[in-house]
Amino acid sequence: MTVTAKDQEQPLVQHLIELRDRLLRIVIVVLAVFLCLFYFSNDIYQFVAEPLQRFLPEGTSMIATEVASPFLAPFKLTLFVAILLSIPYILYQVWAFIAPGLYIHEKRLAVPLVTSSVLLFYAGLAFAYFVVFPLVFGFFTSVGPEGVAVMTDISKYLDFVLKLFFAFGIAFEIPIATILLIHAGVITPDGVAKKRPYIVVGCFVFGMLLTPPDIISQTLLALPMWLLFEVGVVFGRIVYRRKLAEEAAEDSELAPGDTDNKKN
Repeated sequence: MTVTAKDQEQPLVQHLIELRDRLLRIVIVVLAVFLCLFYFSNDIYQFVAEPLQRFLPEGTSMIATEVASPFLAPFKLTLFVAILLSIPYILYQVWAFIAPGLYIHEKRLAVPLVTSSVLLFYAGLAFAYFVVFPLVFGFFTSVGPEGVAVMTDISKYLDFVLKLFFAFGIAFEIPIATILLIHAGVITPDGVAKKRPYIVVGCFVFGMLLTPPDIISQTLLALPMWLLFEVGVVFGRIVYRRKLAEEAAEDSELAPGDTDNKKN
């Protein structure tokens, strides 16, 4: 029986169709969440702007220097919030797409890692809002020259806080990245622990690159990155020991032809 080119391409076509369908579902969910939140877009912006407004001098306020800023700034923020709230569903769709190609032990590791990554990302956003913003804005508004009124543009403020949100959200994923690298065999827990001095310096370098040019936000990003790296090393040792135990058990119990049964 001959195999035609069409038969060979069919699996790829099916994967592309599935990928298209899942991307379409993601877009629909994000759009639905956005439409539900759009009515409250000004309230959402007011909530995000509160850490700065509490430090503004009496008689001053935030301003809009462009005609469309009063509409576009809350619109952009609401879209960002809609994507954040949709992250669990987005990751579920990603998981459903790649799960059939994973081994059983990889699935057992992926589920807690995906859940932890979502929680850590949200924790990074919360840390930025409740800890970093009050310190940074309190410092900025207190060191202005005499006679200069602090009236921040709403679009510039949004760009500033979104940059910090992304920086801290991504930085809080360090334990997940460390565990994945250890599990993949790229690094070992002992090997990465020996490079701790370089990691600490790298945290401060990344803190300098990912945050605005002030020592407060740089330090507040670098220190959690270092602590989260240490957390990743601790859990990485657990994953590494478990991986070695599983490999030893497989070597002693599985026959050479049984390795194909590892998949679902």
